[in-house]
Amino acid sequence: MNLAFEKVVDEIRGAWRFRWLAMIAAWVVCILGWLYVFSLPDMYQATAKVYVDTRTVLRPLLDKLTVNTDVDSQLTMVRQGILGRPQLERVARETDLDLRAATPEQRAALIDSLRSRISIEGGGARDYSGRESSGGLYVISYQDSNRDKSILVVEKLLNSFVEDTLGGNTEGTKTAQRFLQKQIEEYEARLSAAEDRLAQFKKKNVGMMPGEAGSDYFSRLQNEMDASKKAQSDLGVAQGRREELQRQLRGEVPFLASGGTSNAGGAVTASDTTQRIQEAQARLDELLLRFTDKHPDVTATRETLEQLKKRRDAEVEALRRGDPAAIATAGAASNPVYQSIQLALNQNEVAMAALRSEITEHNRKIAELRALVDTVPQVEAEYARLNRDYEVTREGYRELVDRLQKARLSERADETGIVKFEVVDPPAAGFAPVAPNRIRLLAVVLLGGLAVAGGLAYLLHQMRPVFHNTRGLADLTGLPVLGAVSMTWLDHRRMESRMRKLAFGGAAAALLLMFSAVLLFQSSGARVIQRVIGEVFS
Repeated sequence: MNLAFEKVVDEIRGAWRFRWLAMIAAWVVCILGWLYVFSLPDMYQATAKVYVDTRTVLRPLLDKLTVNTDVDSQLTMVRQGILGRPQLERVARETDLDLRAATPEQRAALIDSLRSRISIEGGGARDYSGRESSGGLYVISYQDSNRDKSILVVEKLLNSFVEDTLGGNTEGTKTAQRFLQKQIEEYEARLSAAEDRLAQFKKKNVGMMPGEAGSDYFSRLQNEMDASKKAQSDLGVAQGRREELQRQLRGEVPFLASGGTSNAGGAVTASDTTQRIQEAQARLDELLLRFTDKHPDVTATRETLEQLKKRRDAEVEALRRGDPAAIATAGAASNPVYQSIQLALNQNEVAMAALRSEITEHNRKIAELRALVDTVPQVEAEYARLNRDYEVTREGYRELVDRLQKARLSERADETGIVKFEVVDPPAAGFAPVAPNRIRLLAVVLLGGLAVAGGLAYLLHQMRPVFHNTRGLADLTGLPVLGAVSMTWLDHRRMESRMRKLAFGGAAAALLLMFSAVLLFQSSGARVIQRVIGEVFS
C-alpha cells in the first residue's frame, strides 16, 4: 500500500509541473462550454391531456348489432401517423415552423427535430369486458423555444389526434357501405337471374319435379310400391274378414236368436218356428204330467213337436245356403244380430272396393314412374343444381344486406358517440422554460474543464517524465543508486516559487469566482449571448 501511495504521489508531482498549461486548458474549456450553454435557447413545453372513453354505455348495448369498430387499432395507427413525415410537414406549415428552414436539408432537419420533441404518452385502459384497450388518458407534449409556438403545435396535434380517429372510423364505415351496396346490386342481379331460370325450369318440367317434402324420383317410386303392397295386404285382411262375416251370417245364431214376428195382417209367420217348438214342448210336458205316453193328446203333441223340429232344421239349412226366400220367410232380416253382421259385411265390401281402387291407382303411378326412369332423375338433378345455386345466392344476398344494416347502424352509433374524446387539460405551457437545465450544464462544463486540465497535465507528464527520488531511478534502470544531492533554494527563489503558487491559486480562485458569477447571472447572460448570436447570424 505504501508503494502504491508513493507511486500516486510521484505521478501527481510529475503532472504538477504542467499546472499552468492545465489551468489554461481549464479556463478555455470552461469559457467555451459556458458560452455554448448560454447560447442554448430556452425551451418551453406545452402539454394537453385528452381522455379517450371506449367504454361508453352504447358499446355493450350495440354488441352483435353493429360492426365492431376496432377503435384501439385506429388509435394506435393515428398515434403513429401523427409522428409521420406527412403529418409533421402539415403541422409545420400550419404553425409557420417551416419558415425556419429555407433549404431541403434544413426542412428535413426541422422535421426530425420536430419529431424528437413531440411526445404522446398514455392509454392502457380496460374496456367493458376487462380486456386492455388503447383508451384512457393521453398526454401530448411538445418543446419549442417559442412558448406560443409550442402551444400552437400541441393544439394542432390534439385536433389531429381526435379528428383523424373519428374521421378514420367514419371514412372506413362509408367505404365499407359503398362496397357492400355495390355487392348487393350484383347479388340482386344474380338472384333475379337464378329465380328466372328456376321458374322457367319448373314450367318446362311440370309433373316431374320432386315432391314438396323434397323426395326424389326413386323415393317416390319406392313410396308408391310400398303403398301398393300395403293396400294389397289390407285387401287380403278385408277378404278374410268378409269370409268370417259370411260364415257368421249363415250360421245358426241369427236364426235361433230371432223372436216371433207378425206380418202385416197380424198372423204369425214361419219365423216363429222356434217359439212354436218351445210352446209344443211345454204343452207336451204338461200333458205328460196328467196322462201316459199312450194318451192320444200326448201322441199328437209329440208328432207336432217332431214336425216343428224338422221344419226348423230345413229353415236353418236354407239360411246357411243364403237363400233370400228363406231369409225372408224366417224373418232374419229384422233380427238385430243379423242386421249388425250384415252391416259389417256391407262396410267391409265398401272398404274392399276402395282398396282395389287404391291398388289400381298405385299401380298406375308405378307404371308412369317406371316409364320415366331415364328422364325424371336428370330433371331432378338439374332442379337440385338450380335450387342450390339459388339458395347460395339468396343466402349471400341476405348476409350482405344484414352487414349493410350493421354498417349503417355503426355509422349512426359513431355519430352518437360510441367513442368519446374529453379534453381534460387544453394546450398550455408554463412561463418558465423547462430546458435546458443551465445550472447542471454549467457545473458539468466546470467539471469537464477540470477533467481536461488534469488529463492534459498527466499526458504531458507521461510524454516528459522525471524522477523525484532514487527509488524510481533504481526501478527504471535496475542499477543501485549510491546517493542523491539535494537542492538548496535561495531566498529569492523561494519567494518566486511562493509567488507562482499564489498566482496559480489566484487563477484557480478566479475560475471558481467566474463559475459563481455565471451561475448568478445565467438568465441575463443567456439572453445577451443569444441576442449577440442572433445579430451575428442575421
